[in-house]
Amino acid sequence: MKLEEWMNYQIGQISVGKILSALLLLCVCLAVAKLLMKLVGRMILRLKVEKSLHHFIRSAAKFGLLFLTVLIVADSIGIPVTSLVTVLGVVGLSVSLAVQDSLAKLTSGLTLLAAKPFVVGDFIDAGSVSGTVQEIGLIYTCLSTPDNKKIYLPNNDIASARITNYSAQTTRRVDVVVCASYDDDPERVKEALRQALESVPGPLEDPAPFIGITGYLDSSIQYTVRAWVKNVDYWDVYYALLEKVRQSFSQNGVEMTYNHLNVHLVGETKE
Repeated sequence: MKLEEWMNYQIGQISVGKILSALLLLCVCLAVAKLLMKLVGRMILRLKVEKSLHHFIRSAAKFGLLFLTVLIVADSIGIPVTSLVTVLGVVGLSVSLAVQDSLAKLTSGLTLLAAKPFVVGDFIDAGSVSGTVQEIGLIYTCLSTPDNKKIYLPNNDIASARITNYSAQTTRRVDVVVCASYDDDPERVKEALRQALESVPGPLEDPAPFIGITGYLDSSIQYTVRAWVKNVDYWDVYYALLEKVRQSFSQNGVEMTYNHLNVHLVGETKE
């Protein structure tokens, strides 16, 4: 059998020549896809994409290139590509409806990784849960609570909640609110608070601390101490300042009052 006859030999409705051409085209497409995957990997590294996204981007790119390869090869051997795309579209729609909740979590995970409201190691509030971020997955985010419990939150719950990131800034402000009696001289109270603040290591000089009256309550005057500290020193300064304020009030004779009610009795009417 001559080469031309052999190439035109039909296997079903497809000739041997078309099969060989399709195999050659497949090899070329796979080689190009491999080269493009290397370019995608380099692009990910240059753009400094979040590590949790690396595997997803590579998998999505690989799937897209393989799908395109199948379409190109199928078209070369005469398979109707339009019909194939339609069938795959219907299958994809059915699958997406079946895993709608998982897709919502996946989409939220991609949003969190792209927007970066927090990163691994940050201490956050997400809705009613607080903790240090241990892992940011595509479906769940893992938090470690201060009492050493691990909580896995669905990403769609986090994305729809108000997120407070306590670690995003290098400094934080410590606010301590105390109350003193109306009978105490305000300047003496503020001096006692100043002494307490100066005895605590950690507060920054810039921005300067604030000590002042911030409210007149029913049974006391409210004073507020505000001091800026490094983020890592926040809780140490906060608790130390609470203790020093009580000691300083005692040393300076300032009454740390509490809510109470004064009753004044009216004397008998004179005849």
